[in-house]
Order: sequence, then C-alpha cells, then structure tokens
Amino acid sequence: MAEMFVTLGSWNWLIVGVLLMGLELLAPGVFLFWLGLAAFLVGVLAFVVVLPWQVQLLLFALFAAAAVPLWRRIARQRPDDNPNPFLNKRSDALVGRICTLEKPIVDGAGIVRIDDTVWRVAGPDTPAGAKVKIVRADGASLTVAAI
Repeated sequence: MAEMFVTLGSWNWLIVGVLLMGLELLAPGVFLFWLGLAAFLVGVLAFVVVLPWQVQLLLFALFAAAAVPLWRRIARQRPDDNPNPFLNKRSDALVGRICTLEKPIVDGAGIVRIDDTVWRVAGPDTPAGAKVKIVRADGASLTVAAI
C-alpha cells in the first residue's frame, strides 16, 4: 500500500482529477467536480515542484476541504435574477391583464380568448363581451373579476 502512495506522480493526480470531473456528468451534484479539481491542482503542483506523497495527500485534503466554502461563496454571489421569470408559468404572466369574455361566465365558469389561446375562467356571472381582469392563475384556469 505504501508503494502505491510513493508512486503517486503528477500524472496519476491529473488522471484522477479528470475522472472525478467526468463522473460529475453521470452523477451531477457538484461534489465530485470539486474533488476532481483538488486532485487536478495537486497534479499540476506535482509537475512544478517535486513533492513527497505525504505532502501530495495533505494538499489534496486541504484543496478538497477548501472547495466547500469556496463553492458556497460563489453560489451565494450568483444573482437570482431570472431573465424570464414566467418561463413554464405562462398563466402567471397573465395576472393583471384585462381581456374580453368570449363566452359568458355562467355558474362560475366561462371562456376568454387571450392572444391565440382559449382559457377557462372562473368568477362571478358576467355576460359575454364584458371586460374582465385576471386576478389569479391556477394552472390552466384563471380567476377573473368584472371591471
């Protein structure tokens, strides 16, 4: 076992680093990437400076342990500004919009056409052609209020 540690050269660290980063593609979670990066850094350092195997293992442990707070800091600094906040929430984008009823709301249910789509609406009984304001979106159904 000790002989394996003695033979740990820079190529071994580089290969292990690339393999760990590659495994991240199969099991995403960002954990293996940071271990792979730590191994890769040890391999690069081992190329530049001749290091005993004990120092190589210690550096790997330090780099791997330092990766966790580094990743948390990087993840925290990322802005949460979504350029398209209504992506996959098309009905939420309709809240506040005013439209005309295509079919009257009878017994709490009616139909409105918005752009090229027909939506089911719920609200107080209202005749066809009346203007309504969308106040809530619930999946494929909209709740409206008469204007």
